[in-house]
Amino acid sequence: MTEQRKSRKDRRTAKQMHADLVQFGYDGSYERVAAFVRSWKGDRQRAQLTTDRGTFVPRVFQPGEAFQFDWSEGWAQVGGERIKLQVAHIKLSHSREFLVRAYLLQTHEMLFDAHWHAFRVFEGVPGRGIYDNIKTAVDRVGAGKKRDVNVRFLSMTSHYVFEPEFCNPASG
Repeated sequence: MTEQRKSRKDRRTAKQMHADLVQFGYDGSYERVAAFVRSWKGDRQRAQLTTDRGTFVPRVFQPGEAFQFDWSEGWAQVGGERIKLQVAHIKLSHSREFLVRAYLLQTHEMLFDAHWHAFRVFEGVPGRGIYDNIKTAVDRVGAGKKRDVNVRFLSMTSHYVFEPEFCNPASG
């Protein structure tokens, strides 16, 4: 396993592995070691195409069912000055249509403004919004799906009549 993490150039060859094993008392042939290496490489390649990639459940959404919201950071030159921007990303889950808006801060006002613009551009409000556990929405992450949702954020979801849904931490 440690060999696999090394660059291809730095990995030991089957001949080098056989020589190392002989020093530890192995009395088998080089051909046997080479056959094991070939078998192991084949198993690893098959595993990387299937189980090693993690479990993947394809998600299919109906039109108007859901949207996804997240923040990122970016930089811009404004008036000759480099400033950090907070970028709101809102994407419709079915069509993958999206809206991106940049702000100076990630405040409730900016969050609400991004939603207002998205719902205006999308000409409607999907039934639920999928979020990471952003600070402007979640005051505290509890065990499992338990969240202490921010009161101002809940007021916005109530105003636009959609259900918020939060991802498990570190899983997206």
